[in-house]
Amino acid sequence: MRKSLALAAMLAWEDVKQAYRRSTIGPFWITASMAVQIGSMGVVFGIIFHTPLFEYLPFLASSIILWSLISVTVVEGCMAFISAEGMIKQLDMPLFIYSVRVVIRNSITLIHNIVIIPLVFLAVGHPMSWQVILLIPGLVIVIANLSWMVVVLGMVSARFRDIPQTVAAAMTIIYFITPVMWQPKLVPDSQAHWLLGLNPFYHLLQLLRLPFLSAVPTLENWLLSCGFALVGWAITALTFKKFGKQIAYWV
Repeated sequence: MRKSLALAAMLAWEDVKQAYRRSTIGPFWITASMAVQIGSMGVVFGIIFHTPLFEYLPFLASSIILWSLISVTVVEGCMAFISAEGMIKQLDMPLFIYSVRVVIRNSITLIHNIVIIPLVFLAVGHPMSWQVILLIPGLVIVIANLSWMVVVLGMVSARFRDIPQTVAAAMTIIYFITPVMWQPKLVPDSQAHWLLGLNPFYHLLQLLRLPFLSAVPTLENWLLSCGFALVGWAITALTFKKFGKQIAYWV
């Protein structure tokens, strides 16, 4: 198991290096473009939502960077097995390596981008408090959820090649109905349950975002996210047990 995880981490790091081969600053191009995006959107949407930059910019920076981990991992997870077709057919390695590879690759990107958050907080004079340590258990739960999604979506996409495009379109819709650019407090209490409470991606995002904003995720955030992971892994285990051996033929 340890060797397999090490191999998955090595493949993920090679993916990152290959994407920015011969580039002077390498993966930090992602960080630079993310910083520009946050700065420009922060000014524009801060004006639109009539929210001071002191409040809105830290919210937007943490939201976009942490949402990127979730959305990009889900979308790229669809190609976890398809993109590894040659290795799957030629090498006898555990298939979970290819799904873990996607999760680790995007975790590396998160490490590059997350440095923007404290810089934004410092720039606007927004303090951080002890709640930031809750990011650790929150990240564990989010990674657990993303991992089973990658396995399931990768397997279904290998069988049905229209799934990656469908998931990409769905994640665009979810992006707009999840409070990434807009704050949850803008939703009336009468509609909050339907728009936020039933949105699992909202709860996952809250586990990562609230600790940066000096707040504690609610019990609902923790319980639903953990329940989402347990149910997801149960479905994944049953599905992989039945169809896992067919992935090599599907790709």
